[in-house]
Amino acid sequence: MTTATDAIPAAPGLKWVNSLAGLGPDFYTELQPAPLPSPYWVGRSRAAARELGLEEHWLDSSEALAVLSGNRLPPGARPLASVYSGHQFGMWAGQLGDGRAILLGEIETARGPQEIQLKGSGRTPYSRMGDGRAVLRSSIREFLASEALHGLGIPTTRALCVIGSDAPVRREEIETAAIVTRSAPSFIRFGHFEHFSYQNQHIQLKKLADYVIDRFYPACREARQPYAALLEAVSERTAHLMATWQAVGFCHGVMNTDNMSILGLTIDYGPFQFLDAFDPGHVCNHSDDQGRYAYNKQPNIAYWNLFCLGQALLPLMDDQAQALAALEPYKTLFPQALEARMCAKLGLSEARPGDQLLIESTFSLLAANRVDYTIFWRRLCNFTPQTGHEPVRDLFPDRESFDIWALQYSERISNVDQGLRADLMLENNPKFVLRNHLGEEAIRAAKLKDFSVINTMLTLLQAPFDEHPGHAGYADFPPDWAASIEISCSS
Repeated sequence: MTTATDAIPAAPGLKWVNSLAGLGPDFYTELQPAPLPSPYWVGRSRAAARELGLEEHWLDSSEALAVLSGNRLPPGARPLASVYSGHQFGMWAGQLGDGRAILLGEIETARGPQEIQLKGSGRTPYSRMGDGRAVLRSSIREFLASEALHGLGIPTTRALCVIGSDAPVRREEIETAAIVTRSAPSFIRFGHFEHFSYQNQHIQLKKLADYVIDRFYPACREARQPYAALLEAVSERTAHLMATWQAVGFCHGVMNTDNMSILGLTIDYGPFQFLDAFDPGHVCNHSDDQGRYAYNKQPNIAYWNLFCLGQALLPLMDDQAQALAALEPYKTLFPQALEARMCAKLGLSEARPGDQLLIESTFSLLAANRVDYTIFWRRLCNFTPQTGHEPVRDLFPDRESFDIWALQYSERISNVDQGLRADLMLENNPKFVLRNHLGEEAIRAAKLKDFSVINTMLTLLQAPFDEHPGHAGYADFPPDWAASIEISCSS
C-alpha cells in the first residue's frame, strides 16, 4: 500500500496552500491522514469537481482515489486538524476540535480559495477517545445532503466524493469505513472563537478574528468597531440561512455552536431530516431527548448560538452593548427573509399587507392535518382559482378547513398573472428532497456494492426543481417503514 508520505501529482493545475496554517500552532495540530485500506469509489459529484476546477478525467483516476482516501499527499498540501470548543445541547463542552477531519489545504478556484477536507481520515489529538473514522452510512448521508442543499440554493459546504473501504469500524454494530471529501471557503465555526475566548487567549482570539475579517468580511475592516461589525455580518448570514432551512422544511438536528459556520453555511450533516408530514415540533435527532433542536426552535437556537459568539468576541469590543446591538438585526432579518421565501412558495412576487396572516394560516392548516410538506407545495404549483383543487385538497383529512383556506388563497392570487405565479412556484417548491427513507435505500444498496441508487439520487437532488420524467417514485410519499427510521448523533 502507498503511504500518505508518498507525494504524487495532484489534479493538473492545482496549487495547494494552507492559509490557516499561517495562524500558528495554537490553532491546529499538523498530522497526516491515516491511510484507508483498499479504497473504492462510492459516489462522486462532478458538479462539485467542476466548481473546484478539477479535470473530470482526474476524478476518475487512481491518483485521485489515493489522494482523496488519504493514502497519498498532493504536493504542497499541509494537512492539519484545527482545535475549537463549543456548547453542545446548551451546555459548555470545553475543548473539541477536528476529531475525525483533516484539512489538506486550499486551492484557488473561480469562486475564490476553497478548503479541501477529508472527513473520516483517522484519529487526531481532538478525537476524544474516538477512532477518527466515519462509516459508510453517515458518509453517504452527508455526501447526498450537501449536494441536495446546494441544489436547493441553500448555503452549504460541498461534498466532492465518498470513498469506501471494507475496513471494519465499531459503532452500535460493526460497520465499514468511509471518507467524505468536502469543500468550503472555510470550516471555521463559532466554536473556534469560543475556544480562545474561554481560554483567555485574547491575542489568539484577535488573530483569528482578523484572519476571518480580512479573508471573508473585508468590509468590516472599515467599520468603527470591526469585531462588532463581524458579529453583525455573521448574524445577517445566519438569519438568511435559517430562513432557507425553515422554508424548505430542513431540520439540522444538532445545532451546537461547534456546528455553526462563521460563513453562514450549513455544516456537519449528522441526524438531519427533511420534514415528511408537517409537524412544527418535529425532533429529527433521536439523541435530542429534550427536543432542543426541534424544527420550530431552530431560528431561536441560531440566535442563542450567535449570542454565544457575541460573548466570545466581547474581549475585542468596547462593551456588552456593542455586541447586543450587533445581534439585533437578526430579529428583523430572519422574519423578513422567511416571509419573502414563503411568499415565493405561494407564488407571490411582491408581499402585501396581510400576506403574513396567509402564511401563518397555511402553516396552521398543514400542521393540523399533518400534510406532507414537500408534496403539498409542489402540488400547489398547479392550483388555480378557476379549476378544481382536488390534487391538493386530497392531501387534507379535513376538507372543510382546506376549502376555507383555498378561498382565502384564491382571493389573494385573483389579480396575479397565473402563468408567472406558477413559474415562480415551480422555481421555489422542489419536487425532490433527500427524505430519510431515500437515504436509507441508498445506504442499503451501497452496502451491497450497488452505487447506482446514489448516482440516481445525486442527479435528482442536484436539480430538485426539475420534473425528471420516469423518477416520480423518488418524489412520492414515504413508505410506512420510514416512520421506524431513527437517526442520532452517530448518524
